[in-house]
Amino acid sequence: MTDADLAAAGWTVMHDDGFIQLIGPMWHRELDGIHEFAILGQEKHRNRRGVVQGGAVMTLADRSCGIGARLAAGVEALATVQMDTYFVDAARIGDLIVSRPRAVRTTKSLIFMTTEVSVGDNQVVATAHGVFKIVRDRTDRGRQPS
Repeated sequence: MTDADLAAAGWTVMHDDGFIQLIGPMWHRELDGIHEFAILGQEKHRNRRGVVQGGAVMTLADRSCGIGARLAAGVEALATVQMDTYFVDAARIGDLIVSRPRAVRTTKSLIFMTTEVSVGDNQVVATAHGVFKIVRDRTDRGRQPS
C-alpha cells in the first residue's frame, strides 16, 4: 500500500514533528462520523520476530484515543492517566494498522476511551482502554508575579 493508495481511500497525513514523526506517518480519515487513525507497518516497526513491535501498536492506540478524547470533550489539553492494552494477534510489515477509538464516558475531569486496533478486514490485533485527564491551565496557580 502506498501513500497514493491511502490518499485515494480518503486518508490524510496527520503532521506531527514530535514522537509520532518517529513511528509515522500517522493517517486519519472520518467515515460515517467515525474517526479512524492508522499507521502502515514498516521495516522500522519490526521486532525480533519480524512482526510489528507491540509498542508501535500501543502508541497508535494511545494517540488515537487521546485525539478521540479531545474530540469527545471539546478540550485541547489531556494527559494519559492509564492505558491497558491486550494483544490478540500480530500485525505484520506492510499491514495498514487501524484504530477506531470511541468515548465510553466523559466526566468533568476524566474521559474513558476504548479502541480496537485491527488490520485487513477487521482482524483485531489489539484492544486498548484508556483514561485521560483534562489538563487545566495551571500557569498562574500558586505563583507569584516575577
